Amino acid sequence: MKSDIEEFLMHLATERGLSERYQLLVQYSLDIFLGWVEKNTPVRDWQSVEQTQITDFLIFRKRSGLQASSVRLDAVAIRIFFRFLTARRAWPSNPAATLVLPRPEKHLPETLRPEQVQKLLESIGPNDPLGLRDRAMMELLYSSGLRVSELCDVRLENIDLDSGFIRVTGKGNKPRLVPVGKPAAVAIRAYLDRERPELVTKKTGAEIFISVRGKKLTTPRIRQLIKQYAARAGLEVNVYPHLMRHSFATHLLGGGADLRIIQELLGHADISTTQIYTHVENSGLKAVIKKFHPRA
Repeated sequence: MKSDIEEFLMHLATERGLSERYQLLVQYSLDIFLGWVEKNTPVRDWQSVEQTQITDFLIFRKRSGLQASSVRLDAVAIRIFFRFLTARRAWPSNPAATLVLPRPEKHLPETLRPEQVQKLLESIGPNDPLGLRDRAMMELLYSSGLRVSELCDVRLENIDLDSGFIRVTGKGNKPRLVPVGKPAAVAIRAYLDRERPELVTKKTGAEIFISVRGKKLTTPRIRQLIKQYAARAGLEVNVYPHLMRHSFATHLLGGGADLRIIQELLGHADISTTQIYTHVENSGLKAVIKKFHPRA
């Protein structure tokens, strides 16, 4: 049963091209499920698993104190795993085919106000150690709504500052073209001309943003830098890389951008993922009415 999980993970990596992080999440869910099956059922092969046993496992996970979103991740991992096994082994039926996924909890994304973003960006001075690099990174995160993993992976050949576009590879290895705002383009050009050449070593790759050792920056390091600059700017909120992406989308929508365009810019496969930003805007409208309308 363990070898079946390993075969499935290899499928996710080589045939589906899914990220290492996603593979680890799926592996964790399936390993927990396998341990539960071996301990609580007589089942010794996946084809013998029944849907009631899968449901019992999800109930067990919920009662263990997991949030609905985490239980949903387990359910999704189990469902796609059995779909893979059913197709690969030509089983007559799939025990997870009609598995009902727990409803996701709806949380409105946190965002920064435009003036808070401005304070964050202005907290990075050109005379700071690697200040040109860090300003360019922050400008690009907010200008183009990139995921932090996309920011880490973006390469020199994928950016055209003259035309104002950058090519990024998102989830599922899906490429997309994203515009780069003028302030971001100016900041990136300054970094590439004046600072990056000093960081390059013989082993440096083509990634745009590199460390003092000439290596590609990591997501934990970028997260750390953002928190440092947020503290310097005096922002009394939890600032993290994805918050810049949320702010990018929310400010676009607030400025009148079409939801389909925002979906394309963010690289969302489903418009329903992008629609959560409409709720953020609606909540802002309610606040305005409550504050200014005499009958609110």
